[in-house]
Amino acid sequence: MTERTERDPAGRRRLTSRLAVLGERDFRWFFIGYATSLIGSTMAPVAVAFAVLDGGGGGTALGGVMAARILPIVLVLLLGGVIADRLGSRRVMLAADVLRSAVQAAFAAALVTGHAPVWVMVALVAVWGLGEGVFLPALGALVPALVRRKEHLPDANTLLGLARSVSTVAGPALAGVITAGYGPGAVLLIDAVTYGIGALALARLSVAGPAAADAADGGSMLADLRDGWDEFRSRRWLWVTTVQMALFNLLVWAPFLVLGPLTAQRELGGARAWGLVMGVYGAGAVLGGLLMLGRRPGRPLAVATVATLGWALPSAALAAGLPLGWTVGAALLAGVGSTVCGSLYDSTLQSWVPTEVLARVTAFGGLGAFVLGPLGLAAAGPVADRVGVPAVLAFGAGWQLLAGVAVLGVRAVRCRGWEDGAERRSGPALPAEAAEAAAR
Repeated sequence: MTERTERDPAGRRRLTSRLAVLGERDFRWFFIGYATSLIGSTMAPVAVAFAVLDGGGGGTALGGVMAARILPIVLVLLLGGVIADRLGSRRVMLAADVLRSAVQAAFAAALVTGHAPVWVMVALVAVWGLGEGVFLPALGALVPALVRRKEHLPDANTLLGLARSVSTVAGPALAGVITAGYGPGAVLLIDAVTYGIGALALARLSVAGPAAADAADGGSMLADLRDGWDEFRSRRWLWVTTVQMALFNLLVWAPFLVLGPLTAQRELGGARAWGLVMGVYGAGAVLGGLLMLGRRPGRPLAVATVATLGWALPSAALAAGLPLGWTVGAALLAGVGSTVCGSLYDSTLQSWVPTEVLARVTAFGGLGAFVLGPLGLAAAGPVADRVGVPAVLAFGAGWQLLAGVAVLGVRAVRCRGWEDGAERRSGPALPAEAAEAAAR
């Protein structure tokens, strides 16, 4: 008992240190609002799916409604980055949350009153997608502005990643219960309220927007896009990791999402087994976030790249026909790696890219990483019909391992440390950055 008592203060100090970023007012308010809105966001797709099916729509109608949400995100992502850099991320995100809250409230009203044909659903989710498309690049640019002590930036991204991981586990489960009891309209109304809470939290932030001169400078939006592209392509570590993620989504993750349920149905026991695999993947992501709190590895991109190797494991387990327990263990490790990779990648991007172009660079990275995903989803089934499901999954696993090794061979990825963030030309300089600038 005495030994435990003596150890507890040290444990509490470590926990307090890892959560110190929540002591920063702006980040704390944003975290509360963002985490709340994430719960609603992860609930909504379940409600939309059952709204379509309950309305008499089949697979084609459901696919059309889902595509109507994704397409606007892809189309406006770059524009969203330009607008965020011009007007300030907080303003753009606040407007996006208000828009999405209004859309979900209208969607809920349409369902409750029985005036929600498929074309109305398509229109509403398209506007919802527009809001998400401008929100996402602005989010990447806002986070470093919320954290005054830059050593807290990795913990800030880890906590946000934790919120995303928890919501992906809790949101769909809550949505299923509420949809079964009260209908999909109730879920969408809750989503509207959570977006409103997110907007209120953003309204309380004291983050300043860009100076008037900076916002007006740069000429046309096309010129702003060109500047963002120049910043993106000038950094080898950035475009190399973006290409890696694009091919990961095409060759690994999309086939896994399509062929994984099929394999589970044939060999592992059906939907319950697949739900267990994906649930444990989410739990692994939460565990990865907890492990990352308070940790700042000296070579963040190298560690992030090693973590991406874990994504090969679930596909390899399915391709090899391993029992369910092995597949679940592989999913756990992959989930841990997903949060480790995401947290470190976001932190290095925010540390090493100039503030004035961060939203645009984030948009280019996001577009590059995900643009091939729909193609992978569409092609996985037909390709598997020709060469077999195990062959497609095994190729994806092998590709992920080879790609990770190749990316680690790039010196800009393997060797750069946090101190190399001195290339960032905006915002309050850290002591090391100021010293290096004076030396130059």
